[in-house]
Formats: sequence, C-alpha cells, structure tokens
Amino acid sequence: MPTPKIKHDWYQTESFVVITILAKNSENIKINYTETMLSVSAKLPSGSEYSLELDLAHPIVPDQCSYKVVPSKIEVKLKKRDGLRWTALEGSSVAGVTAKPIPAAIMNDDPVKYPTSSKTPKDWNRVENEIKKEEEEEKPEGDAALNALFQKIYKGGSDEVRRAMNKSFLESGGTVLSTNWNEVGNTTVETKPPDGLEWKKWDS
Repeated sequence: MPTPKIKHDWYQTESFVVITILAKNSENIKINYTETMLSVSAKLPSGSEYSLELDLAHPIVPDQCSYKVVPSKIEVKLKKRDGLRWTALEGSSVAGVTAKPIPAAIMNDDPVKYPTSSKTPKDWNRVENEIKKEEEEEKPEGDAALNALFQKIYKGGSDEVRRAMNKSFLESGGTVLSTNWNEVGNTTVETKPPDGLEWKKWDS
C-alpha cells in the first residue's frame, strides 16, 4: 500500500525549527534524529504506515530535540545547532542561498510568521494592535462613562482645575464636583445631595 499523503508544515524561532505533521490519531510513533536528518514513522488508523524522511538544510542538536503527539498531529521540535534563519527545511542546496546569522534585533522584534509556507501568514502584532484599538474605542455607559469623563477632565486640566475638583469633591462629601477654582477656592463647598435625599454623616 502506498504511503498516504499527509501534510506537514514548519516554522522557526531563533533557536528551534518546529515541524507539524497532520497525522491524526497515529500510533506506534518512532522518531529518529541525526545532525542532518529527521526520520518519522507512525501507524495510521487505517492500518497503513506513514513515513517521513528529511535531509535537513542545516545541522541540529539531536540530544536537545523533542516531539509531542496529540490526537490531531505530531509536532517535532528541532534544536538548531547554529543561530541561522533557515530559508528551506531540506537540503541547503535547494535554496541556493548561504544562510546568515539571524540578527538578534530582528528576531526580538519580528513575531514568528507561522506556518511559513502559508500564502497568507497572519501578522499577530497587527491583530493584537487591532484588539487594543477596539478596546480603546469601546464607549462606556452610565456611571462608567461619567467616571471616564471626570478622569479625562482631571488628567487634561490645569492645576487650578484639579485643585477645584479635589476641594469641591472632598468638602461636599462627594456630592459636588466643580472645575471652577474662582468659585470654590475661597469658600467651603456645601453638601448638595440629590433631590429627595437627605445628607447624614456616618456617625449621626
């Protein structure tokens, strides 16, 4: 029986190359690593055997490689021997380009585009920025909206505006909030409870 066509893909970080094999519910998985080769074999639910042999584009460190198996896939994590950006998974001659060390600044700043063979890779930084923008533009309602307005006024106000807001709020027991220092600066701000309510001190 011919080997079934099972899709595999890969992406990389500064230190690792990660290969994802979409072999569902596979059993009897055997994985071998050498410095330049990866061999994967597994038994599929259909009873057929799956096998993948890769001549790697660059050397790896076999002792620091690992893999995990979940119902939907097999994931193999290969430790790069050198800090190089791989331009291809197999055979360095395939790319026809000599790999160069990855500048730390690039690896730190650029999110991993994965899988790299995808025609439309997701820019996760952009997604995150869009979510933040939506959160910032989300308009609060009721008390939350009022508090947000007061915070905005206080943050953008002059020293006099801030003094007026603090003085009026504290002296009135939280019932008056004024931004006019000329109005509240030279007098004690009286308590003004809402209509129909009576102000009482806590200990009265």
